[in-house]
Amino acid sequence: MVTSRSEPGPTLVAVPGLGLRPTAWEPTLEALGRPSRTVLLPGYGVRRRRGEEVAPAALGRALVDRLEAADGPVVLLGHSAGAQVAAHAAALAADRVVGLVLVGPSTDPRARSWPALLGRWLRTAGHEPPRQLPVLAWSYARTGPLHGVRTMEAARHDDLQRTLGGVRCPVLVLRGPHDRICPADWAERLVAAAPAGSRTETLPVGAHMVPLTHGPQVAAAVAAYLRPGGSGADVSGA
Repeated sequence: MVTSRSEPGPTLVAVPGLGLRPTAWEPTLEALGRPSRTVLLPGYGVRRRRGEEVAPAALGRALVDRLEAADGPVVLLGHSAGAQVAAHAAALAADRVVGLVLVGPSTDPRARSWPALLGRWLRTAGHEPPRQLPVLAWSYARTGPLHGVRTMEAARHDDLQRTLGGVRCPVLVLRGPHDRICPADWAERLVAAAPAGSRTETLPVGAHMVPLTHGPQVAAAVAAYLRPGGSGADVSGA
């Protein structure tokens, strides 16, 4: 998917959350109006085929392979478990990736077990607007619930903090105020593991699905990060 190219700067390459389709990023990317596209990977937008790896590190390598010469410098955006994929790609392609935005990154080590993950999801779900349910149901049906479980099984053992230690660009960690999957202190711990110039921001509205439900607010935070000096480092690509 490509959105408007009215703004200069690096290409934004987005990875959807587990089981989600490009529609989950559309409200945010359309509001940004910058060169952008969404990359779909096994478990993250398309069904896993037999034999395909779904560990975040393997998918991070696949994402790097999908970067195009025409993209130039890129800013990677990852949502939920897709944040882990984007982080691995940023660490692998430090020469190409000038910025990294993680929205609602999951797998806080305090909630890696299936019961803890489910508990956080349930505490978050009550704050999600019902209008997104048709989009989510369509997305999960396309990617396959069983595939989603297998992909999450791989993702929940991945150490995002450790991955961020190998990233060289500044990182923005975004979350909604009602996101129990990514609590504020988890976002702060991620920033502490990331390079200088990284920061976390809690939006004024939303829960876990903010790229879909509150695209303009996510876009405003990302746009501020992309401005020269907006992240403590230059990710403008100018």
